[in-house]
Amino acid sequence: MKHSISTLAALAALATGALASAATPDEAAKLKTELTPLGGEKAGNKDGSIPAWTGGYTTPIAGDKAGGRRGDPFKDEKPLYVVTGKNADQYGALLSDGTKAMLKKYPDYRLDVYQTHRTAAAPQWVYDNTFKNATRAKLTADVVSGAFGGIPFPIPKTGAEVMWNHVLRWRGTSWQVPLNQYQLTADGKAVLTTAGVADEQMPYYFPESSLEQFSKTNEQWLIRLINSGPPIRAGEAIVGRNSIDASKDQAWVYLTGQRRVRKLPNPCCDTPTPSTAGVMSFDELSTWTGRTDRFDWKIVGKQELLIPYNGNKLLQPKTDAELLGKAYLNPDHVRWEKHRVWVVEASLRTGQRHQAPKSRYYCDEDTWNCVLGDRWDANGQLWKTLWSQTFVAPDLPGTVIGAFGYTDLISGTAFVGDLSTSKAAQYPLKPRYQDSVFTPDAMTGEGAR
Repeated sequence: MKHSISTLAALAALATGALASAATPDEAAKLKTELTPLGGEKAGNKDGSIPAWTGGYTTPIAGDKAGGRRGDPFKDEKPLYVVTGKNADQYGALLSDGTKAMLKKYPDYRLDVYQTHRTAAAPQWVYDNTFKNATRAKLTADVVSGAFGGIPFPIPKTGAEVMWNHVLRWRGTSWQVPLNQYQLTADGKAVLTTAGVADEQMPYYFPESSLEQFSKTNEQWLIRLINSGPPIRAGEAIVGRNSIDASKDQAWVYLTGQRRVRKLPNPCCDTPTPSTAGVMSFDELSTWTGRTDRFDWKIVGKQELLIPYNGNKLLQPKTDAELLGKAYLNPDHVRWEKHRVWVVEASLRTGQRHQAPKSRYYCDEDTWNCVLGDRWDANGQLWKTLWSQTFVAPDLPGTVIGAFGYTDLISGTAFVGDLSTSKAAQYPLKPRYQDSVFTPDAMTGEGAR
């Protein structure tokens, strides 16, 4: 697999996931010159197919109303070209292994490739904190310290630091996700596994807080999902509280049949998560939501790649049926663009266990969203290809992950999570929730008995 590695990435490629020091003041200064405030390369590429970053997309989308459906700022654009199984070799250097496998396995699968827009943005206080994090954040024994309110490692030196940038990416402070989730069977049927509403909050990004205050708890992400369907799962609920020290992550589930709350013993890694009816594992959510201590992480390099991006197009149909293909999203509604990504490889650490001993992730340089991922099984077969769709949210501002899922390349099954296409509200921003919302007691009160 060939990679086009930039000068910046060439230095990072020497790292293999070992302990790395924070950026020097001279390195951090690049965040105000040649790098974007979040750590991407500000300049475009040589042929202009990737433009320079000029501040991101912060203009309100015409017709959008706070708390409602989101429009598509690029709705009038047409694809520049289309990649199919027939011409995939022509674009091979721009495709991940998983994308190549999808094009080979499914004749109707295709990539509609559009003009690249570098829409990544964040509030100024996130930029300011990212600059501070560059010289103070450290990763020791798989635990982040000295980071708050911004990207922890905008100038990453190890693969694990890139993955922590994804985990602690900017996606808002408090928001809600009305969602539907589906398992796609090998014979092409879409089975609803979850319908509900997720409330989410990131204490890591409380603007009125500080590193000192955050360090008292180190809880970086809170979530509560209440199911309204399908009927067999209506009233079920799950609450999660994720920490900077992932060994302290906690989760509880409420099951209506048992009429009780149970604490999950291992809410991580390749354990099936109740939020997807057990179809996905915890560390497959949004491409990667896991612990770094199971793997050794290596930066392979930095590469220009075709990835799902600026996918507001996916939010426009009114029914889920319009979007669900046999084992993937309907290509008519998926937007692909060329962007630079960090390529990170994970290899199972000695003494650890995992169903996927090898993985590779592709993480956007501008947002740190890991939008594609590939997993190999114990036999060395390419097993699953993971994906996340991003969309532009100028009210944040930011470009964030919405729907996510995977295709099992061996069984032919697939999963689509956090689909909000048919919902009246799509990622509405919320005032700060009370901490008590994300507790087992509150979940008991919300669930049906």
